[in-house]
Amino acid sequence: PQPGNPTPRLFRLPEHQAVINRMGFNNHGAAVAAAHLRQRDWRPGPLGINVGKNKDTPLERAVDDYVACVDALAPLGDYVVVNASSPNTPGLRKLQEPEQLSALLGAVQERLASVAPGKPLFLKIAPDLTPEAVDEVVDVVRAQQLAGLIATNTTVARPFEHPLAKEAGGLSGAPVREAANAVIRRAYQRSGGALPIIGVGGVFTAEDVYEKLRAGASVVQVYTGFIYEGPGMVRRILPALSALLARDGFTSVTQAIGAEHRSAGTPAS
Repeated sequence: PQPGNPTPRLFRLPEHQAVINRMGFNNHGAAVAAAHLRQRDWRPGPLGINVGKNKDTPLERAVDDYVACVDALAPLGDYVVVNASSPNTPGLRKLQEPEQLSALLGAVQERLASVAPGKPLFLKIAPDLTPEAVDEVVDVVRAQQLAGLIATNTTVARPFEHPLAKEAGGLSGAPVREAANAVIRRAYQRSGGALPIIGVGGVFTAEDVYEKLRAGASVVQVYTGFIYEGPGMVRRILPALSALLARDGFTSVTQAIGAEHRSAGTPAS
C-alpha cells in the first residue's frame, strides 16, 4: 500500500483535450485489490492487471514488487501489464533499458507461468522513447516472448503553453497522440508486424482509432477521452469507424492493422 503523491495531483486542461496527472500509484495494496477482484460479479470485458513498483522500493529490488503483484493478482485478470513507463515513480523508466528490462520481464514471465499459466503478458512503454530505444524494447519483448506492447503511457513533454503546463506529471490526451502513434509505427516496423500492439494516447474520434490501427495497433484503449466524453464515446466511435473501414475497402478491423506500412495501403489478405 502507498498513498501516492500529495494532492492536488490531477489537472484538467480541457482547451487542449488533455490531463496532467501525478497520482503516484496510490493504492491500498495488492491484497486489498485481490479481495475486491474476487468479489466482483460484473464482467463487461477483458480485465488487465497493471503492475508497478512502490515509490520507496529501490530500483535494484523492483523485480520483487512486480513478482509480488503477479503472485497476488495475475490469476484474477485476463492479462497482465508490466508498467515500466509511469513518469510519476522516480527511476521507473530506467527499467525500459535493455539489460534491466530483460531481467524484469524474465522474472515476471517465470512467476506468471507458475501462478497463471498461459496468461498474456504485455509491457507498457513511454511515448518519450527515442526510435532506437523503441527498437531495443521491441527486441527484448520478442526475446522474452511477451504477448505484446502497450504504446503508450503519458508523456513528460509539454508541447504547448498553459498555466498548468509547469505542473509535474504525465500529460495524456490529444497532445500525446502523435508521439504515441510514432512509437506504434516504430514498434510495428521493428517487429515486422509480428508483435501485437495495444494503442493508447489521444483517442477521441473514429479517425483517431483508425490512425492507430493503420499505424500498427491491433487494439485501442482510451483514458482521457472517457474523462471528457464518458463511455458513450464508444457508441459514437464504432459506427464511424465501420464507415472509415468500408470507405477504404476493408471488411474487418484486422485488415486495417498496419495498413500504412503496406505500399498501396490495400487490405491484407
